[in-house]
Amino acid sequence: MGYQVMKSLTTGKKPEKVIPVNPSKKCIMGLETYPSLINVDGDVDLAVIVLPAHLVSSSIKECIRKKVKGIILITAGFAEIEDQSGYILQREVSELANRADIPIIGPNCFGIFNVKTGMNATFNPDFPDTVKEGKVALISQSGGVAGAIAFESRTRNIGFSKIISLGNRCNTDFAEMIEYLMDDSDTEVIAMYMEGIDEPRLLLEALSEFRGKKPVIIYKVGKSKVSDMASQSHTGSLAGRFDIYMGAFRQAGVIVVDSITDLLDVAQALTCSPLPKDSNVAVLSGQAGLAMIACDVCETFGMQVNPFSPETQTKLNRFLPPVTIRTNPVDLGPAWNNMSVVRDAIKVLLNDKVMSSLLLLFVMSGANEDNFSGLSEVFESVTERKPVLSSILSLPGGKWETEIKALEQSGSLVNYPTPERAARALAGLWEYQRIRNLSEQ
Repeated sequence: MGYQVMKSLTTGKKPEKVIPVNPSKKCIMGLETYPSLINVDGDVDLAVIVLPAHLVSSSIKECIRKKVKGIILITAGFAEIEDQSGYILQREVSELANRADIPIIGPNCFGIFNVKTGMNATFNPDFPDTVKEGKVALISQSGGVAGAIAFESRTRNIGFSKIISLGNRCNTDFAEMIEYLMDDSDTEVIAMYMEGIDEPRLLLEALSEFRGKKPVIIYKVGKSKVSDMASQSHTGSLAGRFDIYMGAFRQAGVIVVDSITDLLDVAQALTCSPLPKDSNVAVLSGQAGLAMIACDVCETFGMQVNPFSPETQTKLNRFLPPVTIRTNPVDLGPAWNNMSVVRDAIKVLLNDKVMSSLLLLFVMSGANEDNFSGLSEVFESVTERKPVLSSILSLPGGKWETEIKALEQSGSLVNYPTPERAARALAGLWEYQRIRNLSEQ
């Protein structure tokens, strides 16, 4: 484990100086190695501890003598184990650090990756090649889940500012991380994976204090009895009453999601799309089934698929043939093969004064080869930018995929693999707009 941490710290972008400490080595990875932290010249900003659990307390005491500013404690074998000695050892470490006012990330964690600066204080040296820089900060109780989210983000083109694994939360918990990230200029959205909470009151107070300042998305597990008990043995805390937490989180201004997929999808929408003014959404599809799926999700999460304004309906009736469904949700049917009709429909719906957002749902085929030519001009012609989320599906590597990516890169839309995911992400945007509205009252 220590080798992987050293590899992470010394490859790619790295801190100004990495100093190995090992009593049995004089040189590690070409770097001068010290037998003790006390022997190191100068100040130490951060200590990353990867030692057997029974040696950690003495290492913490050295950090205190050296006046280290912060500690990442990767070592496991503390409150998460069944033996009571682990709990006693974690309490001892916490008391030592608290008396010296030294914050600890961990124990039983994989560390921190600051994507902005490139400091990779984890045991995963592949992170710099895997994770894209962006505006989402991820706080995860589980190192494994943080890794899974980071790897999945690459397929979704989502970028992170920081990835933080809290582990057993010795003296730095979710509440402290919320306070820090709310003032972090590199972070626009905070995404959290949570198992158990030891101090729920402190977390809820922090969330309520910063309600509406930045979006906070939480995926909390522990619905089942088995999951609740597994939380105790994983990171040392019981998951607690799931339904009570969900209600408390919503009251504190949190967007609650039910999966890693939703966590990433909503975070992506919040970093790439404007917020809707209200819950009214226009739905435009090339196939009726896609629209029906999306409408079910919209209604479940409080979005309204209401009638268009009379002016918009009149415009649609002029150029859409009677074989189409011209009311909301619009099903273009055979008119989907006519590019000018597609462009006109999108432009009319983007200019509708009643609709605050737009869902575009299409499955591409050979008959639609040129259906996205010139769409960028349509989006550019609209004066008021609205959230446009889409599920435009095509074979990988085809012409459409390139054009869809270009539309995403220009900020015209955010594309998702299924209509359910597009609709759920849009609902997340509206939920955060409601949170902001309530915060301003």
